[in-house]
Amino acid sequence: MAQQHAIIVLVDAAGALQSRTLDGNVYLFDNMKFLGSTGEGTGDLVTVVPGTYWSDGSQATEQVLNWLPYNLGAIPPTVPRSYQTDRARETDRQALRELSSVAEGFSDPDVDTATDLDRLQRRVGAQARRKRGGRNVTSSKILDVTGNVVSDGSQAYNYPNPVITDITGTAVEEKIMYPAEYGSPDMVSDGWYWAASVDSARPGTYSYTMHIQLHELVTRNGELVWESVDLTCSSALRVTNDPKYNAFTGAGLGMLPVPCV
Repeated sequence: MAQQHAIIVLVDAAGALQSRTLDGNVYLFDNMKFLGSTGEGTGDLVTVVPGTYWSDGSQATEQVLNWLPYNLGAIPPTVPRSYQTDRARETDRQALRELSSVAEGFSDPDVDTATDLDRLQRRVGAQARRKRGGRNVTSSKILDVTGNVVSDGSQAYNYPNPVITDITGTAVEEKIMYPAEYGSPDMVSDGWYWAASVDSARPGTYSYTMHIQLHELVTRNGELVWESVDLTCSSALRVTNDPKYNAFTGAGLGMLPVPCV
């Protein structure tokens, strides 16, 4: 079975959108630090891919990379996928309950109806539509990171997850890795993720570029819109040529030592 390498792409969406660059606004992690990956938690990650081989010189199992992008300070991806929809529906139900009392106040001169309507509008929250070209973004109510609705674009809000749209660069051009977007029943990644098989028989360090789409909340013609912003960030992988060894003993492959009792 191929060895799986997970690469977490953690993006500070607010900082990246403000500066229009991912430099200093992306943090990369992988699960290969114990084999020598460097730059963990920075934008300069170099992922080690062990180009292992058997004692007879033949190549061992292939290696596979998996990229998983997330937003820094966003609603956790571990909550149920229906969380935002459930919260939006609950605010609608709360607004309907309050609407009856507001309607009764229209005939009462002592009731500040304008204030009640303003409170009701905040309760309902604002909705943003998806601009054509945006990936994995739907028209929906805007929530903050605590799950409460946002009534306008000036408040702090939860950014949609960043989306990897392509992977290019030296590692791809030299056919060191073969990236592609795959469909998956894993709803944490909205059913899509990027992965790549790696030619582990060619030792060396190879750079690659991730094309990442973020989404910014803007006002267009009086309505809120999720507008896509495409940025890039670079990383690298280092294919080693260490022989395959027994992880228990640190020696070559063979029978495990059994202690005599």
